[in-house]
Order: sequence, then structure tokens, then C-alpha cells
Amino acid sequence: MLQCLPFISKVHCLKKILIITDCTIGEHLIERAIDTYSKDNLYYVIQTRAREYENAGPDRFKFFTFDPTSQYKLSNVLKMDFIQVMLVMQNRADVIHTLENIRRDKPSVRVILLDQWDLKIDDVHTITIDVNDQLSARLIDYLPNVPVIAQNVGLGEGEVMEVLVPFGSAYVYRHVGAIEQSQWRIAGIYRDRKLILPNDRTLIHPNDLLLLVGEPEVLISIYRSFKRELGHFPAPFGTNIYLFIDMSIDRGDDISPMVRKALYIRERLRRKLYIRIANPGDPAVLREIKALRSDSVSVEIDYDERSSEYLLNNDKRHFHAGLLIVSRKLFGIESVRDVLYDMKVPVFKIAQGQMHNIKRAVMILAESEDFEKVTTTVFDMASQMAWRIELLEYQQESNAYKTQIEQYYENLATIFSQSVEIKEVKENPLRSLNKKDDFIHCLPFTKSVLQRPMFTFFSTDVQSLSFHLDRFHQLFVPVL
Repeated sequence: MLQCLPFISKVHCLKKILIITDCTIGEHLIERAIDTYSKDNLYYVIQTRAREYENAGPDRFKFFTFDPTSQYKLSNVLKMDFIQVMLVMQNRADVIHTLENIRRDKPSVRVILLDQWDLKIDDVHTITIDVNDQLSARLIDYLPNVPVIAQNVGLGEGEVMEVLVPFGSAYVYRHVGAIEQSQWRIAGIYRDRKLILPNDRTLIHPNDLLLLVGEPEVLISIYRSFKRELGHFPAPFGTNIYLFIDMSIDRGDDISPMVRKALYIRERLRRKLYIRIANPGDPAVLREIKALRSDSVSVEIDYDERSSEYLLNNDKRHFHAGLLIVSRKLFGIESVRDVLYDMKVPVFKIAQGQMHNIKRAVMILAESEDFEKVTTTVFDMASQMAWRIELLEYQQESNAYKTQIEQYYENLATIFSQSVEIKEVKENPLRSLNKKDDFIHCLPFTKSVLQRPMFTFFSTDVQSLSFHLDRFHQLFVPVL
């Protein structure tokens, strides 16, 4: 037999919230509550002076006018079951007395208290909101080059952040999918006052406002990288330039030209140069290099016969190296090449050609996002070295990919005022480059570069075939 359930009034299901205020901030809070409609909330408002509010319907708002420091009057209202009390008052003594009155009747009700006096309240059920902290946190959001962190979202510890992409950012006109996002994500892009939910092919534009989500420590680092503009290479990989010479491998008559080329790079990049000599030999060459010591050139000689692998790893951290310079012979050693790859720092492999003859930084187009990930580094170094960028397209590439990559590089050229020439070649670009000598070959430092030349004979991968241009200067940029 069916039994009728008793009628339950809708009012009993509402969440009752008590607001106690005697100031302008409290009045603004009430106005915001009126505008923010919630069918589940019922507001009781205690004011010290009566005021009418437009659109404050009696079904959602109940108003009382009396002094809340009066325990007798406040107790009558507190006979109802409130889930929360908002205490917004302008006098320190009134706040303390009112809180004491609340606790006599409701010792465990949740109280949100606006604190203008740095009150020390020992009450686990009272949450204080420091006015000074809140206002300063809001104002600092408007300072340039300071990350905007969501204060009242999630944990409020910096795991949600906004970053405005500057005009010269290294991330401008990069696809979202080409940006390594480990322990963080680009969750949204605000452009022209519209929200874009990005996918891998979404392009980042200048002045985009990005919404980032991730580990707070990681986001701070990502924020700095987004704000980094061209002209700071070898940052963010490091601060200084590092030339490694192994005199058991590099011949004496090759070492002096290597040093001169490293000095040329140092002059252009305006960074300190560290010269590390392993397995010292020829005394005359050593004297010549030692004579270069100055505030901008440091010479470090290892007499302990430690391995090249050990010295490279140790020196990278100690000297904060952001660009490694090695000889063609040293780079050709597989074990050294493996160490250089693991260091995740750009490697300049020096060949026979003169540095001042280099006019072009050449990249060979390949259907790989690795090139997009290293492009801004190439642009940065090229702009400081006064090289123009040249992109070689092999006719076998798909039309769709060529259109996309051409637009990407042309946009970068406009933004960074950098000369970029895109050429379509019908013959193998490696073969055509072998006929020139005024360029540096720039490419991603991927695992393909680590392969032995004999194992790449039938490969079509541009990186794995880089040994065909071994007699030229090459810049290997890590893919981060």
C-alpha cells in the first residue's frame, strides 16, 4: 500500500547565510550577492542602519537593523541554523565583540571575517580574510613582468596562472602541440576578448593571454621562458660560452683557429668564454691560450687526465654553459656525442671554414615538429651573429605542411625583423649545400644524430644524414 510522504517546505532545503555588516564593503558584498543568483541560498542580513537594495527579493533576502554587539538581539537571530556567517565590519572592537557573541550561541558555525587589523584569532572555525593581502595581491597583478596567479581558484598556491605573450616572445607563432608541456598545460587562450580552447595546431599570437595550469614551481619557470625575448642567447640554456679542447684528439695546428673562432662567437654574443683544455700537450699552444686570460676569457687546464665525458658534465654545471663549442673530430666520437646529447645544451661543431664568411643559417625543411621547437633558438643566435635565415624546401614535402611552415617562418621574420629566405630545391638539399661554403647548418639535436653514419646510408631523415655536411660548421639545438 502506497503511503504519502509529508510535504517538505522548499525553504527548509535552502542554505541559510548570515551577513553582518556596518560598512561600504559589506554593502557591496550584498549587492554582489543579489546579482549572483543562487536558488539554494537564503540570506539574512544584519545592518546597523537600514538601507534598501534594488532586486533584493523577500524570498531570498531577510533584513534586520540593530547593533550586532548586542548579545540579546543577536541571539534571537542565531536561533536559526546557519551554514555560514559573514562578518564585515569597520571597527576592530565591534568585530571582536560580535564574534564573541556568535561563539556563545554557535561555537562551531563557519565564520568568514574581514580582517583589517591583522587579528590573531585562535579559532579553527573562523577564516580571516586579510584586506591588505587581498588588495596588494590584486594590485600586483597589474605590474608588468609579474606572473598573475589565481588567488581563489583551486589550492590558490600558484597552480593556475595567466601570462601575456609579448611581441618578441620566443613562443610567438608556435603551435601549442610543438611546445613541450611536462607538469603543465596551456588550458586556454584569450584573444580579442574571446576564449579559445587550444588543440595541438592552435597558433600562439602576440598579445595572447594564456591560461596555464600546472605545478607552481614549474609555472614560474615557464612564465619566465614566455617572457624571454630574442637577444639573450645562450639563455635559457645557460649564461656562458664553453670551448672544449682535447689535445690528445685535436691537432696543434687546428687548435689556434678553433680558439679564434670561439673568440669571434664570444665577441658577437657578448658572453664570457670558458676554454677547457683536456690532456694538455704542446707547451707553445698552451702558452698562447693562457695569454688570453681576462675578465671575459677564462682558461681551465686539466692535468689530472680525467675523461672528456667527466669534464663536460662537470663544467656545464660549474660554468653555467649555454653554448658548447667542440671540434669536428671530437664530435665524431660516438661516446662524446652521446654525452653532448644528454647535456641538453646547443652544440656548435666547428669545421674548417672562417667564421666571418658565414652569412646564412640554413635549416632543411622536414615534416617534424622538432624544427619548430628549435627555431627560436636559431633565430636568436642568428640575429646576434648577423646571419640571415635560409629555409630549404625539398619538393617531396607535402603542400599542406609547406604552407604551414612557410607561414610560421614568415610570421617570425616579421616579428623579429629577421631576414628569412625560403627556397624550394629540386635536387637533394644536402647535395646543393655541399656546393656552398658561406653557411652554418642548423638542426635539432635528436637521437638520429647519434647514429653511426654507416647505419644511416638508406635513411631519408634529415638529422640522421647530417654527417653529409660534416665538413661545414653545424649548430645542434636540443629539443626540449
